[in-house]
Amino acid sequence: MVSAIQKEKAERFLKWHYDDEILVLLNSWDTGSSRLIEACGYKAIATTSMGIAAALGYPDCQAISLPEMIHVIAGITAAVQAPVTADIEAGYGTHLEEILESVKKIIATGIVGINIEDSIDLNPVLIDEMEFCERIAAIRSLSDSLGFHLVINARTDAFYTSTGSPEEKLSESIRRGNRYREAGADCIFVQPVWEKETIATLVKEIHAPVNILANPTIGGGMPPSVQELQDLGVARLSLGSGLMKATLALIKRVADELLVQGSYNVLSAAMTPVTETALAYKRATGS
Repeated sequence: MVSAIQKEKAERFLKWHYDDEILVLLNSWDTGSSRLIEACGYKAIATTSMGIAAALGYPDCQAISLPEMIHVIAGITAAVQAPVTADIEAGYGTHLEEILESVKKIIATGIVGINIEDSIDLNPVLIDEMEFCERIAAIRSLSDSLGFHLVINARTDAFYTSTGSPEEKLSESIRRGNRYREAGADCIFVQPVWEKETIATLVKEIHAPVNILANPTIGGGMPPSVQELQDLGVARLSLGSGLMKATLALIKRVADELLVQGSYNVLSAAMTPVTETALAYKRATGS
């Protein structure tokens, strides 16, 4: 059963993909990070599957069980007022019926959108285009049967896993993006790309809103700014697992300094000013 509130949130979330202002998503991995992100002013919450898995001690690529993933997503949707879109990797299933059953359970958590990707375990050989289009079409049909518009963000990993040339990766990303759109996807997610010319071409040639991942660790430099991406026509920007990885990196730096040097400089810098640290805690806990 999809509530009227869930339907309304889905409509708002879809609309934001067509606004002049780019939709910026800072991906969360648990209730606390989701509450904090919402309190900082973000109008929607997007989960990171890698982040959720890592927080529970699992590697990426669907090593976490579906019930565990659903438990975390349900906690997030219950804790925030903003629309929530969930990263469901390749769909948590080996065949179409199993994937649809997984999606149905995830919809029941109250989410308004999903990310679904066309690679399994980051295999260089992507899922067959027709097969992936069938998945998208079936998910769209499921969503329609439930009486609401699930926002499908279809991710193609042609740039991520392919061993082809940059030109071949670009061509495949465009072809797959348009096929996925025709099958029922609302937004096409292409990552990792950072060159402005490539992004501009994707936006021009893919006949759907385009989602770009901002990852400062890729490409040897900083990705285009939010304003630059908006000027290029990008509809949606997300950080993926970047924030979660940065949090883990901070823990490691604090731990290494304390163990080796016996000092607290990294921890002190991260907690300064103390008022901001206290505010972040209050926002994360809803207190």
